[in-house]
Amino acid sequence: MDNPEIITENGGRVEARQTALRRWLSPKTTAGRVLLFIVHCLLLVVLVFAFRMLAFTVYTVDGYGLSPQFKAGDRVLVNRWSYGLRVGGDKSVFDYGRLCRRQIKKGDIVAFEDPRQKNGSKVLLCRCKAVPGDTVNVNGKTMVVPGLKDCADADYFWLEALGEGNPTDSRQLGFISEKRIIGRATFIVYSHDPKQSLFKGWRNRLMMSL
Repeated sequence: MDNPEIITENGGRVEARQTALRRWLSPKTTAGRVLLFIVHCLLLVVLVFAFRMLAFTVYTVDGYGLSPQFKAGDRVLVNRWSYGLRVGGDKSVFDYGRLCRRQIKKGDIVAFEDPRQKNGSKVLLCRCKAVPGDTVNVNGKTMVVPGLKDCADADYFWLEALGEGNPTDSRQLGFISEKRIIGRATFIVYSHDPKQSLFKGWRNRLMMSL
C-alpha cells in the first residue's frame, strides 16, 4: 500500500513544478516577457532573411566602373521576382526553373552571377542589349543569340556594361545564360561615398528609380 502513496506524492510534485514553470514563463512575469521578446526577435530575423533571399536583395556598388549610371557606394535593390524566382540549379537536387516566369526585356538593368565564379560569389550589373533570336556583331561577325527555341540548354542574353570604363560584359564573358540572372535592378536605396566618414558623403540618391 506504500507504493501508491509514493506515486501520488511524486505526481503532485511534478504537477507543482509544471505549474511553477508556467507561472515563471507567463507574459505577466519579467522572465516571460524577456523570453517572448527573444522569440519575436528570432522570428523577425528568420522573416527578414527569408524575405531577403526570396524577394529582394540589396547590393553595394564597388568601384567606379559603372559610372555614370552608378556611383561607388550605391546600394542597389534587385527584385528577384522580376523574371520569376529562381529555383533549383547546380547547387540543388532540383532542376533549374523559375516561378512566375517573365521575359527579360531589352534595356533592363539586370544583376547576374559572374560565370567565371563557380560559387556565384561575384555579382555584376549590365544592361540587356539582345534577347534570344536577336543578332549581335562580335568582332566583325554577326551572331544569333541562342535560346531554347534553337535547342540550346537555356535562353541566353547579350549584356553590355553600363560604363565605358568597365569591360566586363558579354564582349568578355560571351552570352549570359538565364540561369545566371538574379533579377532586375529597380532602385538605388541610398548612396554613401565610401571615401567619406559615416557622417559625411551621403548623396541625394534616396530611392532613385532605375
